[in-house]
Parts: sequence; C-alpha cells; structure tokens
Amino acid sequence: MAIVIVRQTLLWCFVINTGLLLWWFLLFALAHDWVYRWHSKWYKLSVEQFDAIHYAGMAFYKIAIFFFTFVPWLALLIAA
Repeated sequence: MAIVIVRQTLLWCFVINTGLLLWWFLLFALAHDWVYRWHSKWYKLSVEQFDAIHYAGMAFYKIAIFFFTFVPWLALLIAA
C-alpha cells in the first residue's frame, strides 16, 4: 500500500511540475517582451542574457523533473 501511495505521489509531482514547466515556456514564448521588460526593471540584462538564463533554467528544471520524479516513479513501477 505504501509503495502505491509513493508511486501515485511521484506521478502527480511529475504532472504538476511538467505543467509548471509548460506554463513557464508558454509565458516566455508568447509574452517574451513583457516578461523581459518586467525583469529589466530589477536587473540590467541584455535580451541575449535574459534568453540564455531562461533557457538554462528551463533545461535544469526539466532535468530535475525527470531525475527526481519520473525516474523514481518508473523504478517503483518496474520494481512493484
């Protein structure tokens, strides 16, 4: 029973985190100029730096999602 709960929890974590990543990507892709203007009020960044930071952040977040939620869920699915 406990493994089933952990497995379901990891699956929901994966779904929620993937949704957040998709939200981040859509906001970045569809409202790029607005987000850049909003951030440039606080930080002095060029557009290239801003894009690189967001691209690296999304890549890191995606890797973390797969490493910390999907892979353990898959391992529990295979093992149980």
